[in-house]
Amino acid sequence: MTAPLPLIDQHCHGVLREDLGPHTFAAYLSESDSPAAPGTSFLDSQLGFAVRRWCPPLLGLDPHCPPEEYLARRRELGAQEATRLLLGATGITDYLVDDGLRTPHMTTGQELAGLGDGTAHRIVRLERLAEEVADTAGSASDFLDGLARAVREAARTAAGFKSIAAYRYGLDFAPNPPGPAEVRTAAGHWLAERARGGRVSDPVLLRHLLWTAAETARPIQLHTGFGDPDLRLQRCDPALLTDFARAVRPTGCTLILLHCYPYHRSAAYLAHAFPHVYADVGLALSYTGARAEAVLAEALELVPFGKLLFSTDAHGLPELFVVGAEVFRRGLRRLLDGWVSEGAWSRADAERVAPLIASANARRVYGLCAP
Repeated sequence: MTAPLPLIDQHCHGVLREDLGPHTFAAYLSESDSPAAPGTSFLDSQLGFAVRRWCPPLLGLDPHCPPEEYLARRRELGAQEATRLLLGATGITDYLVDDGLRTPHMTTGQELAGLGDGTAHRIVRLERLAEEVADTAGSASDFLDGLARAVREAARTAAGFKSIAAYRYGLDFAPNPPGPAEVRTAAGHWLAERARGGRVSDPVLLRHLLWTAAETARPIQLHTGFGDPDLRLQRCDPALLTDFARAVRPTGCTLILLHCYPYHRSAAYLAHAFPHVYADVGLALSYTGARAEAVLAEALELVPFGKLLFSTDAHGLPELFVVGAEVFRRGLRRLLDGWVSEGAWSRADAERVAPLIASANARRVYGLCAP
């Protein structure tokens, strides 16, 4: 494992186009929706220290340089050039970009991939798709017919779908598809109550979204585990998806469990038990920084090696792509080298498994063309 592993980032977002002040920059290093506690900074975290370790050398500075020096250099280069330098060092060849966080200040998937000299693939966020359809629907029937068309159309070109049911309700939803009458009633109530732009959070509609997407047999990413304070962590354990995973299997749809921390062992079990379930540890590695190797080792205790995927879940800062790639590569290398040195693994097996997790599993699951 001496040469850098090419990576497919199977779940990520765009980055900000503008230069950033210190407070805005630090805010992207936390899942909190509030400022840091008085007298503290989000830079003082495993993720903050990882950014200061791996990113300054890419902009011509020493590792661990003071944050103000790093941000001054970033502003000197300009946001676009800094992003190009940072993304260009990651070795990411493909970006599967969740389209659910589009803003005028954020790059599109194509812009992101262009800056990183890679290829963009669209991941359609189901809840946003439903809300866009609802904005122009005159009735529940219009909405449901339009949603079915929109999902089918998206399935023709997108790499897959994503659901944030974990945020909007939780993962403890009923596993089976809701009946047509139940769906029409829920749609009617939601359309009558929502203001334009209102979020879909009804568990019946969330289930309908999942099952509509599953019938296309395209992969579905599901947020599990930790995230911002909108969710309730105890209702985001992927183990809660056991019955849904069992029920959806006949559709031919692949489920990819995102992030998973601190329930990554639950996700590993589901990937072990069900042939159509895959997992990643995504942003868990970035946020645990110097401890990423331990989290990755726990995921690899049970997950089949052909069922674990790499992602960064980077959002806003190109630095998050750098950190995600670095801690993943280094953690995996240390783990595999250790297992080889103690005789638990052969060198040939280590050299074969590493590219599976880094890129080949994602290429197979999403049907991406080989480079």
